[in-house]
Amino acid sequence: MTATRRAGLNPRSDPLAPWLHIDVLLVLGTLALAGLGIAMVYSSTRGIDPEAYETAFMQRQLMFVMVGAALMAGAAIVPYDRLQAWAPVWYGAGIVGLVGVLVFGVTRNGAKSWFELGGFQVQPSEFLKVGYIVLLASFVSRHDGDLNLRQLVVALAIGGLPLALIMRQPDVGTALVFVAITMGMLLIGGARFRHIVALTLLGLGAAAVIWNSGLLEDYQADRLSSFIDPASSQSEAAYQQTQAQIAIGSGGVTGQGWGQGGQTRGEFVPEQHTDFIFTVVGEELGFVGSALVLVLFAVVVWRTWRTAKKAADLFGALICVGVMTMLVFQMFQSVGMTVGIMPITGIPAPFLSYGGSSAITSFVAVGLVLNVHMRRYQVR
Repeated sequence: MTATRRAGLNPRSDPLAPWLHIDVLLVLGTLALAGLGIAMVYSSTRGIDPEAYETAFMQRQLMFVMVGAALMAGAAIVPYDRLQAWAPVWYGAGIVGLVGVLVFGVTRNGAKSWFELGGFQVQPSEFLKVGYIVLLASFVSRHDGDLNLRQLVVALAIGGLPLALIMRQPDVGTALVFVAITMGMLLIGGARFRHIVALTLLGLGAAAVIWNSGLLEDYQADRLSSFIDPASSQSEAAYQQTQAQIAIGSGGVTGQGWGQGGQTRGEFVPEQHTDFIFTVVGEELGFVGSALVLVLFAVVVWRTWRTAKKAADLFGALICVGVMTMLVFQMFQSVGMTVGIMPITGIPAPFLSYGGSSAITSFVAVGLVLNVHMRRYQVR
């Protein structure tokens, strides 16, 4: 790697001092979201007895955030171009984890997606997201933003293997995240428009075949269809979505107050501290609090997109695009299913939902964006 020093007296334009170029807004936005997530997890899990509030979930989430923040810093330190050599190893380890979880994993909510390790549940598909982003960015960037059909097929094969293994669990939500990451990176990475259109049509056709073939379990079909008319369905998914909408609607403009939500206190919303964490925000903080969360998230997305545009090379830009696509899709899906505009797929809200694998993955992803931002003045 070589670097050149820009002319001028401004030390922030010195490419030899990447620590001077930390994106403070991105860091603050990420930590603010994580802090709100800790407060919401505590509110949704502490119970109703003020003499004996449950703090275990909150303490664990705090630990996850602290570990994630440390790993975010670590991911920002090592120059990102060196990650290209390690990307196949990261990807390969993730594939081994996906195979292993099908054999040795534990089943929760109908999916065999987790290892049980020392009282903690580890989800290998979460950790693979970042490794996949780096590997796909490395492959696509080698072709200078112009992918022909053969190269596109290779890129799709890189994504197809984890997608197939994740669908074996089955975990439709995580599989959709991988699809979103792939499409976003290929679109920016130089895939031709006709190929993108063909892939979109092929994906829609495959979804229709899967839907009509009986490959989905009954509970999965209920989750995907209940959002259309939850009032007419007697499924658990419809109940969950109805209770979620009641919780958010009852928050009004300013909310019922932190820790005072009736739906939350009554534990009417299943999985509220994980996939449905946004219902706690809507009920207890109201429209104002919900808007604050979305504004903070918009800051994270804006700074990530800004870094992609200012990256020193295509590899760095594609890493940012992959991270942005992952975070945006997860947040849109997570919020959308709580308000009834998206089907229930079990996707956690980045930085908000309870869960170590999700929190650590999101922090490491932001660390890579910081890495690219810190080295945007370096000439490669």
